[in-house]
Amino acid sequence: MSRTEDLYKPALEKTQIPLLTLDHKWHQLFTQVEPDRTVRRLEKELNELLKEQSRIKGEVDKVRTLKKKLMKEIVDNAESSSSGHNEKAQKKAEENTRLINDCNDKLDGYREKIKLLPEKIDKVNTELMLRTMEICYDRIKKNEIEISETTQWVSAIRIELKKRLIQKQEQEMMNQALYSYMHDIFGAEVIELFDMKYKKD
Repeated sequence: MSRTEDLYKPALEKTQIPLLTLDHKWHQLFTQVEPDRTVRRLEKELNELLKEQSRIKGEVDKVRTLKKKLMKEIVDNAESSSSGHNEKAQKKAEENTRLINDCNDKLDGYREKIKLLPEKIDKVNTELMLRTMEICYDRIKKNEIEISETTQWVSAIRIELKKRLIQKQEQEMMNQALYSYMHDIFGAEVIELFDMKYKKD
């Protein structure tokens, strides 16, 4: 167990983590952030373990069905084979008994494998969850830094905008005053001539 897992172990023990690769919302997370190689590796590993678990459960069901069928055949042929007169029925019963023993051996083997799988699945799922959290929190932290920078930029721009608006108003007022004074001093006809010259430029 990694130091990160160790740190969160008490909280994780109380929480039922969904199987992430089967969870639609987990896949949605990675429409927002880019999964790294570790996430892809753990995702593949978890999917393979889940396939193995499903495959073994399927095999167990097949073997149990076969064993049930063989036992029924033994019961159905019990009378013929026990009398000792029906050699074919006796051979069939012996063959069925041998096959049932094979089924039991297979079921024992599957039981061992299936006993270990939940722990392996849980371990990989937990690793995948921790790596997912690291990636998402890294992105959140990066976003928060950028949000803070943008907020500061917007604040500075607002101050600059206010300054520019005041400057614009002052310049407009100055232009009006200059024009008014020139008009009063030089008269309308002179101003009109100069308007034509300067407004062309």
